[in-house]
Amino acid sequence: MKKIGILHGKERSFPDAFVERINSKNIPGIIAESVKIDKVMQGVATEYAVIIDRISQDVPFYRAYLKNAALCGTAVINNPFWWSADEKFFNNCLATKIEVPVPKTVILPSRDLPDDTSDESFSNLAYPLDWDGIFNYVGFPAYMKPFAGGGWKNVYRLESMEDFFDKHSETKQLVMLLQEEIVFDEYYRCYCIGGKHVRIMPYEPRNPHHLRYVANFSPSPVRLKQMEEIVLRINHYLGYDFNTVELALRDGVPYAIDFCNPAPDAERTSVGEENFAWVVETAANYAIEKALNHVDGADNLTWGEYIKRSSTKNILY
Repeated sequence: MKKIGILHGKERSFPDAFVERINSKNIPGIIAESVKIDKVMQGVATEYAVIIDRISQDVPFYRAYLKNAALCGTAVINNPFWWSADEKFFNNCLATKIEVPVPKTVILPSRDLPDDTSDESFSNLAYPLDWDGIFNYVGFPAYMKPFAGGGWKNVYRLESMEDFFDKHSETKQLVMLLQEEIVFDEYYRCYCIGGKHVRIMPYEPRNPHHLRYVANFSPSPVRLKQMEEIVLRINHYLGYDFNTVELALRDGVPYAIDFCNPAPDAERTSVGEENFAWVVETAANYAIEKALNHVDGADNLTWGEYIKRSSTKNILY
């Protein structure tokens, strides 16, 4: 028996539908359920061939559980080792090497000193930073957001240098990105599952949260193909099995705005019925595929092209 589990927090509509859809297919030797954990012992395998992870970004205990599970052969979606190492600034840096347009972006040290550090801990950091160079590069208006993600929390739109310093003083120990504003004509949020299945969804981030998928953008077949290729290229290099990529079109050029979303929103009330049905069906089919191809005790994780090329000392570009 190959068991597929989904590890989740308070979300219900996607996990429940995912489990129900897999079990409704009645595939011999395949069963799905919500993951159950009663103990975690080092080097001991779980009962799951596949686990879809929807919550470990918020629960370090779960991330440790998943790493142990992966070490013992579970195909974890997404790879918990890579997910632990990745963040949004690296994503942007990688994009510049794989010819994906991205906004001009810089990373900033935290406004307040991290715990257990002092001024001496930052003897390699210039003071003050080259603010003129930073602001001239990014320009205003600009956006500031945490480099490690976190949804729409602690995101600021900044009009000027004075506005930046005022808002940056609120960020405390967060390490922030300062990013060029892309004034877009159209915006899309794109699911990518299994590194091969793409769902391009018109999206309006300026709407209230419950209306963001209510947008009437109508891309041409050529534009759809261009965006699909960008989405696949990004996920091919990052190695995510389940991710969303946000694309903002400015003057016909798709800019990748945010593409480190390994536990993207998949709630029915958020994404709408048609998108929800697609993500449930596609995720279910991919999890089944991973379970059928699972090899006991082997490395069943997905590794991105960046890691694979680095491990063989090949150049990236």
